[in-house]
Amino acid sequence: MSAAQNIPTRNRDGASAVTNSFDPSTSPTATFTSPSNSFSHRASQSSSTKQLKPFNTQDVKVLLLENINVTGQDILRQQGYQVEALKSSLPEDQLIEKIKDVHVIGIRSKTKLTAKVLEHAKNLIVIGCFCIGTNQVDLTAAANAGIAVFNSPFSNSRSVAELVISEIIALARQLADRSMELHKGIWNKVSAGCWEVRGKTLGIVGYGHIGNQLSVLAEAMGMSVIYYDVVNLMSMGTAKQVPTLKALLEGADFVTLHVPEIPETQNMISTEQFGYMRKGSYLINASRGTVVDIPALVEAMRSGKIAGAAIDVYPNEPAGNGDYFNKELNTWAEDLRSLKNLILTPHIGGSTEEAQSAIGVEVADALAKYVNEGSTVGAVNMPEVNLRSLTADEPNHVRIIYIHKNVPGVLRRVNEVLGEHNVDKQMTDSRGDVAYLMADISNVNQRDIASLYNSLEDLGSRVRTRVLY
Repeated sequence: MSAAQNIPTRNRDGASAVTNSFDPSTSPTATFTSPSNSFSHRASQSSSTKQLKPFNTQDVKVLLLENINVTGQDILRQQGYQVEALKSSLPEDQLIEKIKDVHVIGIRSKTKLTAKVLEHAKNLIVIGCFCIGTNQVDLTAAANAGIAVFNSPFSNSRSVAELVISEIIALARQLADRSMELHKGIWNKVSAGCWEVRGKTLGIVGYGHIGNQLSVLAEAMGMSVIYYDVVNLMSMGTAKQVPTLKALLEGADFVTLHVPEIPETQNMISTEQFGYMRKGSYLINASRGTVVDIPALVEAMRSGKIAGAAIDVYPNEPAGNGDYFNKELNTWAEDLRSLKNLILTPHIGGSTEEAQSAIGVEVADALAKYVNEGSTVGAVNMPEVNLRSLTADEPNHVRIIYIHKNVPGVLRRVNEVLGEHNVDKQMTDSRGDVAYLMADISNVNQRDIASLYNSLEDLGSRVRTRVLY
């Protein structure tokens, strides 16, 4: 067991001009009335819940990029935050300039929040990814800077599953080719190579939220379902889990991919894997662009091994709409576009009104709850810590949030600071090199709050201190 270390005191004279923390002197007075919360958050709270005020909400600057759905924008504006919403992502130099002054940023999949960008985000406390993936954010750099990251892991699952189902039928009937031909005035009524999906086998790689919904929909159409996942999971309906990816590829007529972008999934489907697949089978990728080796797919389709494919994601994707899907972006683009029975879509798996509205609510609520209450439930790079809400009967309480380096001896020093006061409740947890502590302190005044804040700021273990009251 490591011995407790004496955490050094931070030298204020040598401290950075920007402390990555909010000074409680900017908080509103006790007479300030917080704006009402979003409807879904309000519904879960009792009428006696006290609305915490980290600082005057008019001073909270929010930057939303990539055309975030209006439902999310409205929730954040209802908090009283200053919200700027842009329709596209920004190049790195413009993003660095924009992010300097904002406290909250909302993005989708195109914006890259690298360590370099986050280094300039001196006021940023939270990132909202209005999508499933978070690989566009340097999660370690964000955590080390005390910046929580939230996403929406469930809200677009149905939309993606429905797109895949539609593509299974379209590929089996060669609908994309027939439609394109008729647009050119060519009547080509054929049945050769066209099939019903009833009685065919669907192989799902990655049996998560999308995979299991897809499983149910496929069985409803009379398909048999097998799936492969790195963990043992209970099946939906009569679906069967297979022990290896090879077994799935050998046993499926249609293979659909639903895995995250991690080193283990890089080129997960390449020449060797296409060799295992049934002749005349189909491949669908609506997960991440790096999962499929595209040149290997081109060769497999040209050889006739693969009868058709639907691709919604690509290794390199344009930052905005326009005629950018070319060989300058991906060297194989022209070869890919030349193939028959190939459905190409511009990363629209979750692009439905319903999904984007639900994502807007889910992520915006999480952002508001973090800003206003400090809750990290659902954060992807921080330990999940939450305390029950303070009530209106607790007027002289303060909530302390202390994000710190996960090293021995920190809690001893923190509790020395808090020990001079009555700690109503306290919770702490760690994740990797970063730990997150929340504590509610009772019977404090403005002078006590300033003292608590400054004492915690002086600890050498501090990553970020926040005071909510």
